[in-house]
Amino acid sequence: MRKIVTIIALLLAGFGYAQDSGKAKALLDEVYQKVKGYDNIYVDFKYALNNKAENIRQETRGDVTIQGNKYLFNYLGATKIFDGNKVVTIIPENEEVVIESPDVEEDNAITPSKMLTFYREGYNYSWDKQENVRGRQIQYIKLVPIDTNAEMKEILLGIDAQTKHIYDLIQTGKNGTKTTITVNSFKTDQPLSGNLFKFNAKKYEDEGYYIIEQ
Repeated sequence: MRKIVTIIALLLAGFGYAQDSGKAKALLDEVYQKVKGYDNIYVDFKYALNNKAENIRQETRGDVTIQGNKYLFNYLGATKIFDGNKVVTIIPENEEVVIESPDVEEDNAITPSKMLTFYREGYNYSWDKQENVRGRQIQYIKLVPIDTNAEMKEILLGIDAQTKHIYDLIQTGKNGTKTTITVNSFKTDQPLSGNLFKFNAKKYEDEGYYIIEQ
């Protein structure tokens, strides 16, 4: 009898996990379809890094405009532009511009163009906690990398249950570092300049910038 009870409990647990994973996938699919339905997206965000063991805490903000796989990313005083072919990083502090191919970036990195869709590949996911944030119901999905050698332990992806927009992302590394990205402002289908994702090399040459092309 005890063995039968154990087997039933395991079967129910497995069924519960399948339902749990199915709910998580369904919500992530809704988020993805919502994102792909916009012509462009602007996100203003807060970035916080915390490692208690090393007594490190950093906070800053940034913003990104995304259209398809193109993006304009402002962060830590630098600007990164991807026009679909080349990644251009403009660093005013050093009066330097670096132009490189996108394959220089790691394939598994959450790049600006992937930050709203990265969860589609490379993760197992499950239903997690729900929190009330200033009247908004935020449902969390736990993402665990399929690659056991990945530096991150898990990601909690917070989704606004009403709008199906991403509210925040909490990444925990195996070294204990916790990185949180919180969306302050999320705007869609904004009027964009036709030159937004184009790099004007002459402008920066005239300003005395050192341009490095790799």
